[in-house]
Amino acid sequence: MVAFAVEDWDAAYENGRNIPGGDGYPAAWVEPAADFRATAQARLDIPYGDGDRNRYDLFLPESDPKGLFVFVHGGYWMALDKSYWSHLAAGPLARGWAVAMPSYDLCPDVSIGDITAQVGSAIAHAAGAVDGPVVLSGHSAGGHLVTAMMCEDSPLPDEIRSRLVHVLSISGLHDLRPMLWTERNAALKLDMASAEANSPALKRPLENVRLTTWVGGGERQEFLRQSALLSNIWHGLGCVTQDVVAPDRHHFNVIDALSDPNGNMLQTVFGNGA
Repeated sequence: MVAFAVEDWDAAYENGRNIPGGDGYPAAWVEPAADFRATAQARLDIPYGDGDRNRYDLFLPESDPKGLFVFVHGGYWMALDKSYWSHLAAGPLARGWAVAMPSYDLCPDVSIGDITAQVGSAIAHAAGAVDGPVVLSGHSAGGHLVTAMMCEDSPLPDEIRSRLVHVLSISGLHDLRPMLWTERNAALKLDMASAEANSPALKRPLENVRLTTWVGGGERQEFLRQSALLSNIWHGLGCVTQDVVAPDRHHFNVIDALSDPNGNMLQTVFGNGA
């Protein structure tokens, strides 16, 4: 095996330009998400804070929910909102779970630490409306934000921590130190201290919460590494972890599996009985 150093950190974390048809995202999600919201049993734009973006959508199954499933969007902490992903709620809903999807303020207006606290507030608010266990999922930067919820310094209150059973990080970023060498850091405004303070890979996980990291086999090598990294480190700290590499999936279409109630992703999260 030939060892090499990363020479271009922006290229290492650039997805759209390295995926055939990548320039079609995120626009490709807008119509299916809007169509889903138009027919779903949903409570939209529920406030969890004072800011304009401190809102979440709550999708409800036909019967009493088995628990709460949360999806936190990505966008490198500096783009997008909850409206792009509504259709992904179809899978958990079909399995009888309520689904919450929050928006949050974006860098550079706020810090990544501020966003983490906001996501914690959104989850706590939604969990106050839905009884039962809590499962968290997130994509890309959202994968970072949900794994931050199961760190020892989680912003979740103790009562919600006790209900948290599983975290699914899809193409997540768990060590933020490489962001220091990217052009995006002009907006993220990280220094080494804040990058370390906001990196789940440098923290201890909560007890009794299972972690699954999931990444597309066609993703940039850094996303594959970041996914394996957290599962590996936290396994050594006593957490039950699993790192899944989905073949023939790239950074954008890897999340499609969430909408399939019988697919491998939700089977891994829920098993056969939920």
